[in-house]
Amino acid sequence: MRRDLVIRPERPEDVAAVRDLVQVAFAGTEYSDGSVEVAIVDGLRADDDVLPALTFVAELDGEVVGSVVCSRASMGAGESVGLGPLAVRPDHQQQGIGSALVASVVATAEQRAEPSLVLLGDPGYYGAFGFEPAARHGVGSPGPWGEEYFQVLTLRAWRPELAGPFRYAPAFERAEATA
Repeated sequence: MRRDLVIRPERPEDVAAVRDLVQVAFAGTEYSDGSVEVAIVDGLRADDDVLPALTFVAELDGEVVGSVVCSRASMGAGESVGLGPLAVRPDHQQQGIGSALVASVVATAEQRAEPSLVLLGDPGYYGAFGFEPAARHGVGSPGPWGEEYFQVLTLRAWRPELAGPFRYAPAFERAEATA
């Protein structure tokens, strides 16, 4: 990771840069053109479902080059945190920026006594942080994705009785319905 990289909480003046970043980061992937992820971020903001304490940007030379947005989600009869979208500008990928953002979320979620973080993503990437298929912990997927992609990281506050069906914030469902 670059020594001049700053990971900090997202500020209101970052919103437009994060939106643009999410679009460009996902536009070149095999599974998205970026529109679904932008719709998710826009919807989370409109619904006031973004968790400011767990939403970070990566800044390099005063420019936002990475972002992770976290939102409140439900699991069983309680709460959880949905991690993502995680986005890094394509010309800055593979430099540890995404890892630094995820590590910031994990450390802060532990400090806040969150029980779990849940995401949909690459098991090879997120497994390095301790994420595992959510089904192994009794967490039910809200979608038709392969079991290995729907993952959970149980934190110190986790108790097995917290497991159950998982639901992202409504913005995720709306974005998927229009995709």
